[in-house]
Amino acid sequence: MSISADERRTRILDAVRDLGSVRITELAERLEIPAVTVRRDVAALADAGLLRRSHGSVSSAAAPGAAAPARGDGPSIGLLVPAVGQYFDEVIAGARAAAARAGASLVLGISSYEASADRVQVEQLLTSGAQGLLLAPNWTPADGPEGREWVEDLPVPAVLVERRPAPGSAAEDLDSVASDHRHGVLLAVRHLAALGHGSVALVARRDTWTAHEIRAGYAESCALLGLPAEPVIDIVRPVADAEDVADALAEAHARGVRAVLVHNDQDAIQLLPLLRARGLQVPGDLAVVSYDDVLAELGAPPLTAVAPPKRAVGAEAVALLLRRLGGDDALPVHHLLLLPRLTVRESCGAAARSN
Repeated sequence: MSISADERRTRILDAVRDLGSVRITELAERLEIPAVTVRRDVAALADAGLLRRSHGSVSSAAAPGAAAPARGDGPSIGLLVPAVGQYFDEVIAGARAAAARAGASLVLGISSYEASADRVQVEQLLTSGAQGLLLAPNWTPADGPEGREWVEDLPVPAVLVERRPAPGSAAEDLDSVASDHRHGVLLAVRHLAALGHGSVALVARRDTWTAHEIRAGYAESCALLGLPAEPVIDIVRPVADAEDVADALAEAHARGVRAVLVHNDQDAIQLLPLLRARGLQVPGDLAVVSYDDVLAELGAPPLTAVAPPKRAVGAEAVALLLRRLGGDDALPVHHLLLLPRLTVRESCGAAARSN
């Protein structure tokens, strides 16, 4: 069964931490993943500072459950993310660079897209000596307050990363830095409307914070622009649902829909040949915009995409946490939203440019 890049890279990190040092070919055999895929994932993890490569081998000096990619003379900062790979790689890179510039240490905890794992990882980060926390917990806007109360008892300052605390929730008094995904969706839908599309379909997951924000942003954008809100085409099982999603888009096209926003890049790129197999050319028959802009430029054709400011989110979160750690008692609680950008490429039938 296929697994996502996030899951692969988490498994690679876990295996390397258990083994200490291992040849990439042996790692591929152990995980039953093609060696070429492992090499690509190891390169991405090394670029993010999570692993070390040397002459065909890979190693990590971090203890199981936490990675220490950068250490300085300043405070130790713990960063909790739900997975590594693609989206959060760039958030980590932004936080890592900002911490290094400030002489701070950054220690990484990786959860597993299960809310129960968050607290365990946070306790590990605190045990490792973290004096402040950057948290991207496994919450969605649809979740209730259960399981979030632990944030009220944190013994150190904390900043939410790519999460927005709900009013009245246990996290409402925490600082937060996040991408404004609803604005990102508006950029995409408004661009497609400006090209003359009278309706825009949405293909989206529903299992992450970003997915819920994109769905909400789609409804808001259609209402604002006077477009009909099409029934959302769900991705429940990435990869496995691709054929069904392509069929649903073909049916939408038959109803007159000529444009679609897909969350995320990986799912959008996978759809392109499936749409061609159904006689739909991109952009001739269907304009496609993807969300994330991590892999979008590598599509055939290159995909117009919304790019959340992932590195800036990580950097701003570090800067805000350092102000807290510096004892700025007059600093009010910050809930910062950073605006995404839209990069137009060939999949919308327009010359490449950025808005």
